[in-house]
Amino acid sequence: MRVLVTGGAGFIGSAIVDAWIARGLDVVVIDNLSTGERRNVHPKAHFIEGDVRDAKTVAEAMKGVDIVNHHAAQMDVRRSVADPVFDADTNIIGSLQVLQSALEHRVKKVIFASSGGVIYGEPVTHPQTEEHSTWPLSPYGIAKLSVEHYLFYFREVHGLPYVALRYANVYGPRQRKDGEAGVVAIFGGRLLAGETPVINGDGLQTRDYVFVDDVVRANLAALRDEVSGAFNVGTGVETSVVQLFEVLRSICGVSVSAEHVDAKKGEQLRSALDGTKLRRLAGLPEPLPLRDGLERTISWMRETLAAAAPR
Repeated sequence: MRVLVTGGAGFIGSAIVDAWIARGLDVVVIDNLSTGERRNVHPKAHFIEGDVRDAKTVAEAMKGVDIVNHHAAQMDVRRSVADPVFDADTNIIGSLQVLQSALEHRVKKVIFASSGGVIYGEPVTHPQTEEHSTWPLSPYGIAKLSVEHYLFYFREVHGLPYVALRYANVYGPRQRKDGEAGVVAIFGGRLLAGETPVINGDGLQTRDYVFVDDVVRANLAALRDEVSGAFNVGTGVETSVVQLFEVLRSICGVSVSAEHVDAKKGEQLRSALDGTKLRRLAGLPEPLPLRDGLERTISWMRETLAAAAPR
């Protein structure tokens, strides 16, 4: 079986590539390296440097593919607010290129990296289930929800099966500390460097932090025939930014204080996803507790810093 992972040089995508290869599958990766890194790509994967908005590149990568794991995206919520046209071009038009090519090449299933953290909007119930209303507060969230609607269309009209995995805030090894979405990597990098982390507003805004290994398991489970449609991938636990900082500071063993700056306009205040539907259907284990995942992440960051240090 051959799997195409778009965005497979990125933090989440590369972890999924590793897991598919460990299962003995043939893996093709397409990534434009705008945020991904070539060194993340497993040496056994066939790598194509290119953009999913380019039809010829996508068609070349799609040859002989059975499963598409679509992770390529513009993932910066704030950039989507500043430039919604660019966000839509990458996240909607790029996704349509992938879906159209998947249909033409008779792909058996599409697994799409959606985002439960943004498509629901401010929660009415806690934690949010897949049945929660969808009123995204950013162009990024609108784009993710739009792609889910296109996936439904391609399945109902053209018979292309799909799974949309609505991720909470994913963290873990390989996450970049210079990105907007990676607060764990950003805080961890600053604390290990003895620098002052910055918290927007009072830091009481909450998120659901899910370890990357749990996200990988969800993607592997999506291959099963009985898994179809949209599913949350989260822990159901709300953690404030202040709480996250305190746990990371404890793990890093430092006494650095955070600097508070003005809150970001329009930032969502609460988010937590009920991921029990997929776990029960696929028999997946309970998510890794936050402190355990943070300890693994900081350990990886320390090892990476040590390996990069002059000898």
